[in-house]
Amino acid sequence: MSQHATSLPPTAPAPASAPSAPGAPTAAELLDFVRRTAADRELIASLPLDPEGRTWVRLDGPGGSEAWLIGWPPGTGTGWHDHAESQGAFATARGTLTENALAVRLPASGWKTLELADGVDRSRRLGEGAGRAFGRHHVHEVLNESPDTHAVSVHAYHPPLPLIRRFSRTGPVLRLEQVERPEDWQ
Repeated sequence: MSQHATSLPPTAPAPASAPSAPGAPTAAELLDFVRRTAADRELIASLPLDPEGRTWVRLDGPGGSEAWLIGWPPGTGTGWHDHAESQGAFATARGTLTENALAVRLPASGWKTLELADGVDRSRRLGEGAGRAFGRHHVHEVLNESPDTHAVSVHAYHPPLPLIRRFSRTGPVLRLEQVERPEDWQ
């Protein structure tokens, strides 16, 4: 799978409302940013799309947040992962994405395998313009389930991602497979 990363100049300005801590945007402000950015048709059209692998461009997010414009070829996804201590938001700019999430907080460290209880799975489809915010410790996978249409989305995280933990899942069993650091995706 090929992947492409580049940088673009800043996009939409940070929201005018006051964040919860000086310089730290709230999850609601991150959601507002990704929705406004996803509506920027010129920016969305500027993303190079690869027919086989996800592509991404780093953006300047509000209040020092990390933001990404991501292209999703048909049938691609992230796999199960979390965002460590960062809160975040994402919005679909083109196509439809599916988010499968776990309604459970995982331990921060010290485990390799967990058995999930019944009833923790959540799933939602996010079409163009739809978005969602999430708090720290959110575990999910994002998928473009379309057999023939690229999707594009905008994501923002604060604080900037210190790491991403990647998981495999077989039924109720979740396994920690890998820990990625920023140098692995930038």
